[in-house]
Amino acid sequence: MPVFESLDLLGLLDTFIRLLAAFALGAIVGLERQYRQRTAGLRTNVLVAAGAAIFVDIAFTISGPYSAAHVVAYVVTGVGFLGAGVIMRESGNVRGINTAATLWGSAAIGACAGAGLLGEAVLATLFVLAANTFLRPIVNRMNRQPLDVEETEVTNILTVIVDKNHQREALALVEAMLEAADYPTRELEVEPFGEGEVEIIATLAATSADGRELDRISERIGHKPYVRQSYWSASTSE
Repeated sequence: MPVFESLDLLGLLDTFIRLLAAFALGAIVGLERQYRQRTAGLRTNVLVAAGAAIFVDIAFTISGPYSAAHVVAYVVTGVGFLGAGVIMRESGNVRGINTAATLWGSAAIGACAGAGLLGEAVLATLFVLAANTFLRPIVNRMNRQPLDVEETEVTNILTVIVDKNHQREALALVEAMLEAADYPTRELEVEPFGEGEVEIIATLAATSADGRELDRISERIGHKPYVRQSYWSASTSE
C-alpha cells in the first residue's frame, strides 16, 4: 500500500498525543530518579515510557485492542531484562532493585498512554512517584532498626585506628557522629593495633545503611590528626 494512501492525519494526531503523554509522564518519573542520581535517570525513563507507548500504539493501530494486549505482555517481559541490567551486587548489598522496578513502572505508564488510556497513565505516574518519595522516609526508618530475629543479615562496621593516647576522645567522636546520623551502635570494641595504636570497631545496629553517608562520616573522622585510618565495611552473616 502506498505511503500517502495509508496516511491518516487524525490517526497521527492521536498517536502524537499518546506519545507526548508517555514522554511527559515518563519525564516526571525520570526527574525524581535523576534528582537522586540513580543509574536510570531522566532519559532512560522517558525512553522506556515512550518506547512502550510506540509499540502498543502500533499494535493498536494495525490490529486493534486484541493485538495491543499481546504487545503489552511482550513489553513487560522486555523491560524485565532491561531492569536486570541495572541491578548490582556491591559489598554484600544488592543495589538497583528500586531502579529496575521504576523502569517497570515507566513501561506500564507508556503502555497505558500508547493504548490511549491517558487517565490511567496519569494515575500510574502518581503511584510510581508516591512509592519513590512518600514511602522513602518510612523505609529508611525501618531499615535503621535492629533486627530481633537470628537470620541472614547485613552487618555494617565502622573501623577507626587511632593513637592510643587519644582513645577516649576518638570513642566519643565515633559515637557522637554515628548517633547524629541516626546510626546507633550495637557493639563498640577496642583492640590493640600495633605499637601505640588501638583499633575501634563500631558495629551498627542498622542492617541497612547509606554507603555515601557512611563514607562522609568515615572521611570526617579521618581528618582528625590523631586518626590513622578510618573506613567502613559491610558483610553478611547467618
